[in-house]
Amino acid sequence: MKIGELVKRTGVPKETIHFYIREGLLRKPRKSGTNSAQYHSGYVEQILLIKGLRENYHLPIPEIKKIVKNFSKQSPIDKAIAQYQSRFSRPADRLLTQEVVGRDAFREATGLGRKWLAKAEEWGLITPDLKDGESVYSSDDVAIGRLMVDMDNLGFGPKDGHDPEDLKHIAKFVRELVVSSFKKYYESNLDKLVSNGFAEKAGQ
Repeated sequence: MKIGELVKRTGVPKETIHFYIREGLLRKPRKSGTNSAQYHSGYVEQILLIKGLRENYHLPIPEIKKIVKNFSKQSPIDKAIAQYQSRFSRPADRLLTQEVVGRDAFREATGLGRKWLAKAEEWGLITPDLKDGESVYSSDDVAIGRLMVDMDNLGFGPKDGHDPEDLKHIAKFVRELVVSSFKKYYESNLDKLVSNGFAEKAGQ
């Protein structure tokens, strides 16, 4: 794919992608012409990982390099879970995440299509509450929806010949991981959160 398609699929500006290449976070792409570079699908997953690590954990470039190098050696499922953790596994921020009201708003927030949202609800992976006739989605639901979209972008969707039931099992595992990690974080940091006034902020 060309740089324009890569920008579209990752949401990362062209200038930032070039910066990643200069810093050695990404390999130089293959040149197909004098001024035309071609990027394979592996760039998408690596850029999304780097983006998540920078935005969520504010890691320095040398540390991100180490993580990206290790990421390239992982199995496809491990890669998907690593991407999920880099983008969504921030327990403190999850306390402040607002609910998403309505299916249209949920699909806009996650990028998940109407058909697969219905499937995820049927499978019990995404479990909205019903309030005043509207579906209300939690931060867990949003995280799972985004994961499903990421899996499809990584080449694990039905259009790539993969059984949707596989995604069901992976998403179920990640949902359990989300709930477990959030519970442990909250229980171990409750005193600290209260003393810092964080609990009051979370309740606003």
